[in-house]
Amino acid sequence: MTSSSGGGIGIRTAAGSDERNHGQLHVYDGDGKGKSQAALGVVLRTIGLGICEKKRTRVLLIRFLKGPGRAYAEDAAIEALQQGFPHLIDQVRTGRADYFNADEVTRFDRQEAQRGWDIARGALASALYSVVVLDELNPVLDLGLLDEQEVVRTLAAKPAGLEVIATGRGAPRALVNLADLHSEMRAHQHPSAADLGVEGIEIYTGEGKGKSTSALGKALQAIGKGISQDKSHRVLILQWLKGGSGYTEDSAIAALRESYPHLVDHLRSGRDAIVWRGQQQPIDYVEAERAWEIARAAIASGLYKTVILDELNPTVDLELLPVEPIMQTLLRKPRDTEVIITGRCKHPPAYFDLASVHSEMVCHKHYAERGIDLKRGVDY
Repeated sequence: MTSSSGGGIGIRTAAGSDERNHGQLHVYDGDGKGKSQAALGVVLRTIGLGICEKKRTRVLLIRFLKGPGRAYAEDAAIEALQQGFPHLIDQVRTGRADYFNADEVTRFDRQEAQRGWDIARGALASALYSVVVLDELNPVLDLGLLDEQEVVRTLAAKPAGLEVIATGRGAPRALVNLADLHSEMRAHQHPSAADLGVEGIEIYTGEGKGKSTSALGKALQAIGKGISQDKSHRVLILQWLKGGSGYTEDSAIAALRESYPHLVDHLRSGRDAIVWRGQQQPIDYVEAERAWEIARAAIASGLYKTVILDELNPTVDLELLPVEPIMQTLLRKPRDTEVIITGRCKHPPAYFDLASVHSEMVCHKHYAERGIDLKRGVDY
């Protein structure tokens, strides 16, 4: 989790934090990319925690408006999860393959939405799952395919320990009011990226939840894509300002390595402390540069199809790394190498202009603001 106040910016250590037991309702909406990715990231963390710490974790992923006949970016990722951890994840897809608006709603659309919701209600009542993802529930409600009041009443009465994640554009006000966390993914356009001929750079920033989680989902997508194409799609995850212990990214990545060895490399750098502006220590510069040298060589090599630079933005914002070498590396990267950059920052660096995808996570509501503890496998 990132922390910033009084001009400071840094990453809270995960070690030693208390953990909440009460499940929360998360809503991700907005027109920017990262909503379903963030949900996948939570799924991966939850599965990793269950495998590595022998905890009882099981995930149900219900995908509304995503019927067979059309491919989605997360398909391969979910197939990889089901292949690697068949006993820990269930998936249900509902709806038709084509897009439609409110004037084109058919009886079939309502029946499919109701089918998915009936399964969701059963799952909520069963206590079999630790996380239930209702992917694209928001537009289903916005289109009027389900009784909004009945959905809200059911979610309000969910089991106390269950995490529920609802995604998609157009979350209705009643659902947002009920939610414990509401993060909006806001899209930003950078026409200069196309002018420079740069492709495959994605940036996730902002104050809201979902940046590192979306990056985890992106890593899962990359691995799944490689598996579906019978290719070696290697992923490198580099994390700055995260030198502490206890992050469930470690468990998630360890779980992936267990089923898909040699596909994921991972390095964390930094101190086990928040780095505040004006209070940087020499070791902070050394650690930042160490991770960047690895990142620069990895991007240039072309050996990795996806390179995730987690919390690079606050590292640059703290002036622990200069911007120009990062710009030059990104401008010269191999065309088929994707680079994902995450983290909040007060002053957007110049490399933001190279992004083909720039999604800002805007925090409208977060349970941490009410003094509720974070939860391993979900929040960090």
